[in-house]
Amino acid sequence: MDVNAASGVLDAELGWVILVAFGVFWVVLGAWLGRRNQDLEGYMLAGRKVGMALGTATAMATWVTSNTTMAAPQLALQMGIWGMVGYSLGAVGLILFAPLARRIRVLMPNGFTSGDFVRLRYGKVAWRVFLAISLFYAFGWLISMGMAGGVLIHALTGIDYRIGMSVIVWMCVAYTLLGGLRAVIGTDFIQTLIILVGVVTLAWLAMDRIGFDDMHAAVLEQRPELLNLLMPAAIMFLFNNLLFGVGEIFHSNVWWSRAFAFREGVGFKAYAVAGLFWAPIPIVAGFVALAVPALGINVPAADMVGPLVAAHLLGESGAILVFIVVFAALASSLDSLLAATSDLILTDLYKGHLKPDADPASLAKAARWVVLGLGLFTWLLCLPRLTTLAELLYFTGAFVASTIWPIATGLFWRRTNPGGATAAMVLGTGLGLASYFLVGFYVAALVSAAVSMSVVLLSTWLRPADFDWSALDPATTVMGGGTGR
Repeated sequence: MDVNAASGVLDAELGWVILVAFGVFWVVLGAWLGRRNQDLEGYMLAGRKVGMALGTATAMATWVTSNTTMAAPQLALQMGIWGMVGYSLGAVGLILFAPLARRIRVLMPNGFTSGDFVRLRYGKVAWRVFLAISLFYAFGWLISMGMAGGVLIHALTGIDYRIGMSVIVWMCVAYTLLGGLRAVIGTDFIQTLIILVGVVTLAWLAMDRIGFDDMHAAVLEQRPELLNLLMPAAIMFLFNNLLFGVGEIFHSNVWWSRAFAFREGVGFKAYAVAGLFWAPIPIVAGFVALAVPALGINVPAADMVGPLVAAHLLGESGAILVFIVVFAALASSLDSLLAATSDLILTDLYKGHLKPDADPASLAKAARWVVLGLGLFTWLLCLPRLTTLAELLYFTGAFVASTIWPIATGLFWRRTNPGGATAAMVLGTGLGLASYFLVGFYVAALVSAAVSMSVVLLSTWLRPADFDWSALDPATTVMGGGTGR
């Protein structure tokens, strides 16, 4: 094993073996899983027949992103205990989405995207604002995961960042293109098992090798601020991340598409259970960063701390283990986002704005071109590594947090004002971005959600609407023949 820092912890040849083996396996499996896709609904929503086991696994695996396994250690290194605990509050978003998933399935049993709901509930202006927010967030998430793949492979094997990133991105594009949502959900199930086994094994081995007492003593001596439960920035991050996670899930078509794809009655249970099982993972992943003072590791970039600590503690076997775990986490999220974002582009942009008369057969052909184009766009944006994972991720917080109240109240309150919902998204995003640059990344989502909530509540109080739930009839969705013009 070559332990030279310039060439990576693992030998590059071994890294290529793992990359090729897993890449071929996932592509072949994805193609096989998608063999039963016969129409557009089968390709986009897996025939709306996803059961409890697969539903829970895909929700959990999709939320265990590269950011969970790599940005959580980064945040623990920067903000200490509240960094990893705050990240674990992302589970709240999954749990709170459980009743929303049930409501979505009741109101729109044949819906296709989150954009369908916003257009029918609030009108075309709100729809277009929502699409801008959703697509900006989706591109940010796609880029962060592509970047994480390149960072991981470079840190562990020394393989050039751009090469490793390209392999992971195009592997996910390939099996998503071939198998659609069936391939995404089926591979997510296996990836969930790999992630769970790998994270538990890594945590147990890390504690066995270094010991909790030694780790605590080193942190207390060298980085005592990491144990400070009253660190102002960390406390703000705690609440900011809670709202960011809720906003990410409430608005994103990744989660709406699963609500539409799950068999009736599955959505609530699948999201609730997935949230409970997901919560400990960022804490375990972030915990390893607290070993840095005891080990005396030089961390050249904060978002590389997880792989470097695991490799230092466990040698080649640890490097292989973290490689496989993060590889599975990357694939399970990247494929889901490719599928869900391509659905949004296909139905809400292509059909909703450009080709309102497109029939299902032509849309089925266009769907694959959209996946391919989205993959190419993501790859191009990932080539220059412009920022760290956490900075890129939390920049989108102001956008997604502004959608929490318009989505939640729109699903349950018939009196939510459409103009107020639109203004909430615009003002929440604008003031959230201002706070991002003027104060810090750890308050952007907090400010955005507070502004959005205030606007929604005030506008609904002053000018309550009286929405007719029957207007969400599936026959009026974009896919059912309505247009976005």
